[in-house]
Amino acid sequence: MVLLSAQGMGVAKIAEVSFTSADRVRDVLHNFNADGFDSLYPKYRGGRPKTFTLPERREIKKIAKSKPAEHGLPFSTWSLVKLADFLVAEGVVDDISHEGLRILLRPVGVSFQRMKTWKTSRDPDYATKKARVEHLYAIADGEVIPEAGEPEVVFCMDEFGPLNLQPHPGRHWAERGGKHKDPKREPRPKRRATYTRPHGVRHLMAAYDLAKDKMYGHVKKTKTRSKFLEFCRYLRTLYPADVRIAIVCDNFSPHLTTKRCRRVADWAEANNVEIAYTPTNSSWLNRIEAQFTALRYFALDGTDHPSHKAQGSMIRRYIIWRNNHAADKRLRKVVARANVA
Repeated sequence: MVLLSAQGMGVAKIAEVSFTSADRVRDVLHNFNADGFDSLYPKYRGGRPKTFTLPERREIKKIAKSKPAEHGLPFSTWSLVKLADFLVAEGVVDDISHEGLRILLRPVGVSFQRMKTWKTSRDPDYATKKARVEHLYAIADGEVIPEAGEPEVVFCMDEFGPLNLQPHPGRHWAERGGKHKDPKREPRPKRRATYTRPHGVRHLMAAYDLAKDKMYGHVKKTKTRSKFLEFCRYLRTLYPADVRIAIVCDNFSPHLTTKRCRRVADWAEANNVEIAYTPTNSSWLNRIEAQFTALRYFALDGTDHPSHKAQGSMIRRYIIWRNNHAADKRLRKVVARANVA
């Protein structure tokens, strides 16, 4: 009906073509003019119609996403009580209950969430470095064909750690407590308290091959420039020498080329490698961070390893499992949620 009306057909002719009444056609066109395409979605649920109009719901959503201070109120955040009182006081709605407000905000994607931290990069070359890293990702994703002299393979590399021998918080299956608990059940396992950690730390040097969707990792005692170059040499051996590769990493000092030590730049130039640095305070651009989130979730949460050997074995076995189950739905969900770049 809307399409025919847009083509200039009259109401009577539309009713004749669509085998309905002229009043029905007028109602459809009136609702479309008032609510737009939302009016075309079928509403199969019974019960009374929605109390609030589409403009009112949009205004409620807009105010809920704003800060109370923007409206001259001495509050840092909205509660359902304060938001409902403010909407009535401002005349947005005549009346609304707290539960009705919560139910109204849920379908439009607004919920009460914890605020996360964000650190702005002050790198003077932020735009240039970010654009280069994103271009490399576009090559790895097949969105851009690499030009002559550009890398064909892209690795995302970083260190994970420090890995110390401490009980990690996590979740596990256990018999429930409360009034429904079994009086004969064994005590729930608890996390060991640690006051001294005399066993030192380890570091996982890891890289993520974007094209193959594979992860590589070596556990080291230190993360010096020598160890970094040692791991880079290993990544270089994974492809023929004539294939140019790029390694995306952050500005951690062992990754950099300095006036006193040019080993990183000299090695990269001699081995057909590009070292692409993320901007300062922008480690979220490195896609391996999402892989570390999955590593922590699947292999480390809830563990209490007796030795670094056992911990390293767990991490290595997880990397093998991850590469063999790269299409695992839960793994992909965890990575997708943590991935920003």
